Amino acid sequence: MSEQTCFNPPVHTLSAADFVSRFGGVYEHSPWIAQQCHQNGLSAQENTPAGLSAALQVVVAAAERDQLMALINAHPDLAGKAAVQGTLTAESTSEQSGAGIDQCSAEEFARFQRFNKAYKEKFGFPFIMAVKGSNRHLILAAFAERLQHDAAVEYTRAISEINKIARFRLDAIAAEV
Repeated sequence: MSEQTCFNPPVHTLSAADFVSRFGGVYEHSPWIAQQCHQNGLSAQENTPAGLSAALQVVVAAAERDQLMALINAHPDLAGKAAVQGTLTAESTSEQSGAGIDQCSAEEFARFQRFNKAYKEKFGFPFIMAVKGSNRHLILAAFAERLQHDAAVEYTRAISEINKIARFRLDAIAAEV
């Protein structure tokens, strides 16, 4: 995605309601981030995916730990119950299917289930990975590797991955116009 790609209409011209309607889903089930970003004020500088991503990340960085834990826990398990039941957000469905998670063999699906359970038991929140451009084999390998980390490393990694996911979603929104 080119850094010259801009949102149309420009983000700084949107009302709070329109901004949140358009960007409230960029962070999974966390429209408060878009609300706070709009309240912080927007300019033409935020009218690219990179610019808006930076502004949204300021909100995330300033959030309290309980808000960040809620943000982390808002994310579904990869190949988890929400995927099986068809209750993922449209964005998560697209991201997981784009990585081929919906094409898992029975053995791969069982591995995802075991990894999801082990990860949540160890860290107290779901495994989060920006899966765009990845595949189920790389994701399973990342699961195995990241299960070796400590909780502080994985908490920081979760926030980083969430910011990557948000950036991918901003790129997709900008490409729609």
